Parts: sequence; C-alpha cells; structure tokens
Amino acid sequence: MMNLKDIDREYIAGTYARFPLQIVSGKGALVYDENGKEYIDLGTGIAVNTFGVADDEWIAAVTAQLGKCQHTSNLFYSEPCAMLAKTLCERTGMKKVFFSNSGAEANETAIKTARKYAADKKGKDTYTIITLKNSFHGRTITTLAATGQDVFHEDFTPLTQGFVYAEANNIESVKQLVSEYKVAAIMFELVQGEGGVLPLEKDFVKGLAEIAAENDILLIADEVQTGNGRTGELYAYMHYSIQPDIVSTAKGLGGGLPIGACLLGEKVKDVLGAGSHGSTFGGNPIASAGALNILSRIDEKLLSEVREKSAYIFDTMQNARGVKSISGLGLMIGIETEKDASEIIAKCRENGVLVIKAKNKIRLLPPLNIPMETLVKALEVIKAAL
Repeated sequence: MMNLKDIDREYIAGTYARFPLQIVSGKGALVYDENGKEYIDLGTGIAVNTFGVADDEWIAAVTAQLGKCQHTSNLFYSEPCAMLAKTLCERTGMKKVFFSNSGAEANETAIKTARKYAADKKGKDTYTIITLKNSFHGRTITTLAATGQDVFHEDFTPLTQGFVYAEANNIESVKQLVSEYKVAAIMFELVQGEGGVLPLEKDFVKGLAEIAAENDILLIADEVQTGNGRTGELYAYMHYSIQPDIVSTAKGLGGGLPIGACLLGEKVKDVLGAGSHGSTFGGNPIASAGALNILSRIDEKLLSEVREKSAYIFDTMQNARGVKSISGLGLMIGIETEKDASEIIAKCRENGVLVIKAKNKIRLLPPLNIPMETLVKALEVIKAAL
C-alpha cells in the first residue's frame, strides 16, 4: 500500500522540492506532523497564515459566510467583497480594488492597468515597465518576464516583451532606462523577498517617486509578501513616505485562503472598465470574509508588537555565532549563515522549528501574533543549529 509521500510523488506534478514532513494540524504558531511531533512554525505557508494555524476568530468569520453563500459570480453584488474593498481603500488612501486569487494575478492586473493607462494617455508605444534586478513578481509568463532574475527565465522563453531591469538602489540605472525607453511604470518590491529579503534604501525609493512624478510614470508597489502587517506597517510602502499609484497584495491578506488584490490610486482608478479584466473567483465571499477579519485585527497595537519582535530577532541573531549577516523588515527576515542554509533548515526541523529559504539565507516569516516565549524558544533552536 502506498503511503502519502509515495502518492504525492506519483500523482502530483514534480514542481516542489518538499521537506520530508507532513503537516496534519496545528494551533497558532505550533504545527504537528503525522506522528504528533510539535514544531514552531516560522514559515506560515510563506507569509500566508497571518495569525497562525486554525485561528479561532478567522475560522468563525469564514464559517459564518460558508453557511450563507460560498460563491457568487461577479455578475452579482456581494457584501464581503464590497466591504473588503472599502476597508482596503480607507486604510491606504487608494481608490478602487480589483480582486483575484493570487499575488501573480494581482501583479498581472497591475501590469495591465499600467499599460492601458499609458496607452490611453501617451499612445500604444508607451508600454515598457522597469523592474529591479533580483526581483520576483510571480510565475505566469508575464510576471516571470517582470521578475529580474535570469534563472527564472531560462526554460520559458519567449517571455512577454516590454520589461527592462534596473539595479536596485542605483537611481542612475533607473534614470538611464527612463531616457532610453518609453516607460509606463516602475514596479518594485520594497523588500526583495525571494531575492534574499533585502529592503530597498529609502533614498532610492524617494528617487523612484521623484522620477515617476516628473515623467508621469506610474509607481507599482508589489506588496504580495510585504503587505498586511508583515513589515510592521500595514503595507511596506508606509515605511518609505511614498504613495504608489498601484499596490498589489495577496498571501497574508486571506489568512490561509487564496485571494489577491490590486489597489488602484487616483490616477488609475477608472482605467479598467466593464469587460477589460475579470476573475471567476475574484472577491469570493468566503475568502473576502476571512480577509476582512484579518484586516480588522491588524491595528497599531499589533504592528507595534511586530516591530518589537523584529527588533528582538535582530538583536538576538546579528551577533550570534555562525551568522554572516541579517536583513529584512518587521517579521520578514533573512539570515545569511556560515554553514549551508539547507543544512541549518534541516537541523532546525529535526529540533522542532520550521524555517524556509531565500537564496542562500534562512528566511523567518512567523505569525504576526507569535507569543514572545515561543519566539525566544525558536531562536534558541536556530542558534544551536548555526
């Protein structure tokens, strides 16, 4: 008889290098495998389970909606969808929202919106979007093209045309591309996640905003991973004193259900008209109800706690033996290790702590509400592994 791992290998496409671990249940920051072994989860499904596993308030919100209506197409009005859009706009200053199912789809929406805005205003030959080297924007053919890492491009050419790549934290590199191409938008992650958990420098981001304002170029903040409280502000751009024209987000917004959102600012709020874009499951009532609950709990008290826990991690780890460097923002942290990161990850897992990887670093993405004593315990395990 085949066990679960054999069934998985036999029938699921081999796109994931899975850890040798089956998670069957959990509560908060703790998860359990098929043998009942306990782990502290510092990965949260890659920044998805905002308040950890099996969160009671989130379950109640999702279950209440599940008992009313699990889905209605976007041909009809839906209260959770409308109220979620209202909440996002009120808390960000953005004007309208398009809902989808994932970060890649939210980024696709951002790209379509930017190109249509530029085409309508400047002509169809203005379509180039500047992204940053070392960025990651998704797995679709277009968001792969937007991703500034050759390793993701190799097997899937030809990619969507119209993307050029600037050096992160080098404003002259951006200016050069603006002078060479007819640019519709500049798209960036405030913290390059898959690229190694690297925050952009504040002067560079300020420079991007100035270039955009001078040339009527749209600013697109990809907040798929950085958004929804992860960095210690509701959205990471709030650390940088800028107001993007478009913000994409997903992951932690849904708390564990698939949802993507593309927030549209004043310039672009009416660019997408009836029939110009769509998503069957976008704004699904259950996912939206869950997201509303998540957002309602990301308040200043929680954000302050995120910042405090972040400071504790930096203070504890930056001088620990075996650490070469530490980077990140809030509870999105990368640790460059003297030993191979995969070796550290395996040792942590053996000793009951789950961490993941970003480039050559171990990456920490704990629940935003992880109890301090649990975090302290987890860091002790990581330090021992280092």
